[in-house]
Amino acid sequence: MTTSSDIRIGREPLTPADVVAVARGDARVHITEDARTALDKGRQRVRALAAGELPAYGISTGFGALATRHIAPELRARLQRSLIRSHAAGAGAEVEREVVRALMLLRLRTLASGGTGVQAVTAEALAGMLNAGITPVVHEYGSLGCSGDLAPLAHVALALMGEGDVRDADGALGPAATALHSAGLEPVELSAKEGLALINGTDGMLGMLLLACDDLNRLVRVADITAAMSVEALLGTDRVFAADLQALRPHPGQAAAAANMRALLAGSPIVASHRGPECSRVQDAYSLRCAPQVAGAVRDTLAHAETVAGRELAAVIDNPVVTDDGRVESNGNFHGAPVAYVLDFLAVAVADLASIAERRTDRMLDVARSQGLPAFLADDPGVDSGHMIAQYTQAAIVSELKRLAVPASVDSIPSSAMQEDHVSMGWAAARKLRRAVDGLTDVLAVELITAARALDLRSPLDPGPATAAVRATVRTQVPGPGPDRHLAPEIAAAATLIRDGSVLAAARSATALA
Repeated sequence: MTTSSDIRIGREPLTPADVVAVARGDARVHITEDARTALDKGRQRVRALAAGELPAYGISTGFGALATRHIAPELRARLQRSLIRSHAAGAGAEVEREVVRALMLLRLRTLASGGTGVQAVTAEALAGMLNAGITPVVHEYGSLGCSGDLAPLAHVALALMGEGDVRDADGALGPAATALHSAGLEPVELSAKEGLALINGTDGMLGMLLLACDDLNRLVRVADITAAMSVEALLGTDRVFAADLQALRPHPGQAAAAANMRALLAGSPIVASHRGPECSRVQDAYSLRCAPQVAGAVRDTLAHAETVAGRELAAVIDNPVVTDDGRVESNGNFHGAPVAYVLDFLAVAVADLASIAERRTDRMLDVARSQGLPAFLADDPGVDSGHMIAQYTQAAIVSELKRLAVPASVDSIPSSAMQEDHVSMGWAAARKLRRAVDGLTDVLAVELITAARALDLRSPLDPGPATAAVRATVRTQVPGPGPDRHLAPEIAAAATLIRDGSVLAAARSATALA
């Protein structure tokens, strides 16, 4: 039985929201009738090739550098099983559940296109695992981002066969066969080409790109919020964010970021307090004045990444692939370069957005630059250290983000006896971007609690309605100024408020944001 909330898996591309709904929200999936028709058509073509005399890669031959070996018909089912068992060779830490669910969904979408030639029952089994909440154990290392995310997808295929380890819907670790049986599912008996079709895609790196884009769409707006709070806290001006000034450099992301800054600072008594001719300051530091330029460039980079992700969502990636006119052709569409490049590009943007946030935080803590705030925002400077070491934490993270910004996609290590002599390293680019997104969240959390404390210390002057609403939300989890206390839980609490959307919702309760 399907419901209106099911994600339909057919020949049409999924949307980014579909992927997030399944990966993070456990939405159910449903294979459409048009997909079943396409699956049957593709399968008929593979059966014909398997019964014929002409060699066909992955159907009647070995794989990679072993593609010249002809495989006898009676060994071809074993060929597919052996492929999965040998390629399920990952190592390292267990990959996050949401990543595995995303790559499962994306591989299912490609299978449902009919372009891979798998049986309908195989696609149904993968859908059944998703709907049962069964998550195969996939490891950190094993994909070179070319010929698909081979090892990660092979661990998923291994679970479909009833082998290897999985986590059930409650997160308990156990054998795949047991979890399938408990869910009323049968292991799949792979036949010609199916093993290859299950592992030859960019689904892991694409899934991580889509999840990162979902996170960054929230974080770029949070960065506008924390920047606006810092501008108030440091007695900065809002005049530089005027629309006509921003229009002189017509980048769309910059315009959106500046519009947010204007909205967030509108009606601020703190900003109004030093707007008159008695204020002798001519211009603010770059970390305040150029906030829209940096956050805007991040937005434009994100928009480019989303364009690439959208194209990839429409792709059918397998090798060989069954074309609409019935041909089965080898190709290079499994190469992850398009996805790898934007994953690396986003890591650069994330590092820079975190860097400018750290600079604003440091300025609020420095008595020589903070426009009258106490040193380190301490209750009793010297006895208390205030947020001194919170900024150290920011600095450590920003330094790590700079290392994570070094591109993975410029590296290539030949594999498979030089048959696969250039690879994308897209999976590695995706893994480091996930760490970078987490680091940016923590950096913004430190700026958030520091700016909130500084705004408290500006009393009796009040912040604007939007930043005041954000400060009030922070105060539900983090107390106001006072003697030193354990800061790590406060940083973690602020990060949670950022991740769960509370900070963004608070700002939006008082003003509209782009």
